[in-house]
Amino acid sequence: MPRLSAAERREQLAEAAIRVMIRDGVAETTTRAVVAEAGVPLGAFHYCFRSKEELFQTVIERIMERNLPPAGLAHPPGATPFEKVRAILHAYWEQVLARPAEHLVTYEVTQYALRRPGLADLARRQYRHYLEVNRAHLESMARAAGLTWTVDLAVLARHGLGVLDGLTLTWLIDRDDVQALAALDEYARYLASVAEPLPAEGGPAA
Repeated sequence: MPRLSAAERREQLAEAAIRVMIRDGVAETTTRAVVAEAGVPLGAFHYCFRSKEELFQTVIERIMERNLPPAGLAHPPGATPFEKVRAILHAYWEQVLARPAEHLVTYEVTQYALRRPGLADLARRQYRHYLEVNRAHLESMARAAGLTWTVDLAVLARHGLGVLDGLTLTWLIDRDDVQALAALDEYARYLASVAEPLPAEGGPAA
């Protein structure tokens, strides 16, 4: 067995856990199943994670990180705020289409945690993380598109999380691509309506 650093071993176990969750479901994802999938001894798990809940939190963060839309997309000259925001949201949606099973796992983890009193904080941490990431992404989206938001960012992040979370779950259920994209475009129109162009550097504010 190759010698891996603790960080590399954590990554190996997190990826193994994702494969087990996709294949067997979150409720059936035991530490023994994860180490068997990774091909490592049980002791390796306890060396890297204090608990299964810590592993689940790592899984959630890894899935979200690699499914974030690229906020720094290049935009054609003269693109409108709507076109800029729409392009970024469509890039996010491409990630949903590419990894639907991973998105399904995140919803399953939430339900699993909420049904177990001792794990409820896992769901709370999960959605706090989502809010933090969504807020940071809205900030980077605005910078990349040369916009500023006219709505309080904390409120906008919560609103956006509700929209994208709901759209993603609905699509996972019905796989209606046409309606999903139409709803996504409607959200882009809303964001464009609460955005203003940043003033040119050195120029007066609008």
